[in-house]
Parts: sequence; C-alpha cells; structure tokens
Amino acid sequence: MSVTETTAGVSGKDRYTISEVAALTGLTAHTLRWYERIGLMPHVDRSHTGQRRFTRRDLDWLAFVGKLRLTGMPVADMVRYAELVRAGDHTHAERQALLEATRRDVLHRIAELQDTLAVLDFKITHYGNLTGIPAEASTT
Repeated sequence: MSVTETTAGVSGKDRYTISEVAALTGLTAHTLRWYERIGLMPHVDRSHTGQRRFTRRDLDWLAFVGKLRLTGMPVADMVRYAELVRAGDHTHAERQALLEATRRDVLHRIAELQDTLAVLDFKITHYGNLTGIPAEASTT
C-alpha cells in the first residue's frame, strides 16, 4: 500500500505532525528531520509554535524518496534530484538523465539477481535429486 493510500482515510486532513508521518511512513522522526536538514525534503511548513506540519504532497514525496532508496540511489543523488525539482521546469532533462542512470543500475542489479537465483535453483534441484526431497514448487 502506498503512503497516499494509507493517508487517504486519515480524517481527510492535509496537515500531519512528525509523529503521524513517522507512523504512516515507517520512517523515524530523526530520519524525517535529517531529510529536511540535508535538503531532501522540500520546505516543510511550521505551525505558529514551530511544529512541523507535513502535507499530503510531502507524504507523496516521501513515498517517491522511498522508491529511490529501494533503487540503491545514493543520498547525494537524491538530494541533487530534490534540488533540481525545486529549481523548476527547466531541469526536466537533467532529472530525466538522473532517473535513467538509476534505471540502468536497477536493471543491472536485477540481471545479477536473476543469475544468482538461477544458481540457487540449480543447487536446490541438485540437492533435491541427491536426497530424494523435491525442490519447492515455487521456483520460477
């Protein structure tokens, strides 16, 4: 389930405290503050008492950042991407290039994992033949 799907039923509100965002995203308050400090989070609004107030848009951004983290993108590249977003529409080509490079890295890792899976499947089948215990039917 995405962060947006998770927050859709949260009283229809559009302002969330740091503890609510932590609960919704699984990130710690410390991580959220760090993201803000390093420039990974766009400007986070504050209440009159200085308390952070996140919006649904912030939650969507955090969901995207989470996907970038899963790709293995270095934090410096994520921060660069955030800077480009803040810089405006004239950075579309540079953003695209950054995402395309990340996509190539992901495809390379997928190929490595597929090769690794093939070796594991071979070994599992081999040992299944030796022991008479068939390999799990879940191999693909």
